[in-house]
Amino acid sequence: MSRLEVVELRKSYGSVCVVDGVSFTVASGEIFGLLGPNGAGKTTTMSMIAGLLEADSGEVRFDDRPIKSFTKQDRRFLGIAPQDLAIYPELSARENLEFFGKLYGLCGMELKKRCGEVLDQIGLSEHADRDSGHFSGGMKRRLNFGVALIHRPQLLILDEPTVGVDPQSRSYLLDCVRHEASRGMAVIYASHYMEEVSAICDRVAIMDHGRRVAMGSLSELLGQMQQELALRVRRLSDNARERLGNLIESNGSPSGEESRLVLHRSAGAAKTDGLISELRRVLEILDSEETELVSVETSQSSLERLFLELTGHSLRD
Repeated sequence: MSRLEVVELRKSYGSVCVVDGVSFTVASGEIFGLLGPNGAGKTTTMSMIAGLLEADSGEVRFDDRPIKSFTKQDRRFLGIAPQDLAIYPELSARENLEFFGKLYGLCGMELKKRCGEVLDQIGLSEHADRDSGHFSGGMKRRLNFGVALIHRPQLLILDEPTVGVDPQSRSYLLDCVRHEASRGMAVIYASHYMEEVSAICDRVAIMDHGRRVAMGSLSELLGQMQQELALRVRRLSDNARERLGNLIESNGSPSGEESRLVLHRSAGAAKTDGLISELRRVLEILDSEETELVSVETSQSSLERLFLELTGHSLRD
């Protein structure tokens, strides 16, 4: 059952639409990814979900209640780790957690115990009493994450949580996210790092220029991709090219030089449909025309390729 429902959110600044009709749901225990380049609308979308920014239209509901109707006390269900660090550098890690814990109503032994639990979880127990301003970038990110967890939220919003961190801190953070989801927390994980989204998210919405251009599990999204099979051949005659016709796309020099023949499977078709029978036909023609087959290559499905197919540009453009 969905805990969070985001319905047709829109936001514009003047004539510029930065979020254009974005909708999705997030269930308990689910890590939902928002993938897109800087400027895609991810942060604006999350700010509207958190109630930090008013939408022009659309609605956000949690447990079937409109978030805009929530009181300050009600909003304790939400934990946010923003891209811009929300910690006080003049305070120690423990003092930061105590400060934010008190804001959420924790006190006494409950607060002390919870701070200890979070420090252990984010791997900062040995540095608990050091000023956080002297932390490395990765340690600051881990503390930023801990602040979002201190009050045991039911929905966790993470905006680029691993930007600029070292491999150890990245591993800590990803393990922490998985742990919280395993305990039933609903998580929104926004990033432009495809490898992280692929590794950690149960479902993904791909955003570009404020729009949601695709959504689904990783396997569902990659299943939408056009599959490619490429054959490298030598001595491809003009007659062979003519016989192959619409079965292939080709490039390279005519007979005597190496050519590359490409067969495509349309997006959404079963992996074996069409492509295998076309390959057999192509191989029969090549054999009858005495064309030498050098190699056969298959394309690798990835979110990077899918993003390029959907938007016409790479994620890092």
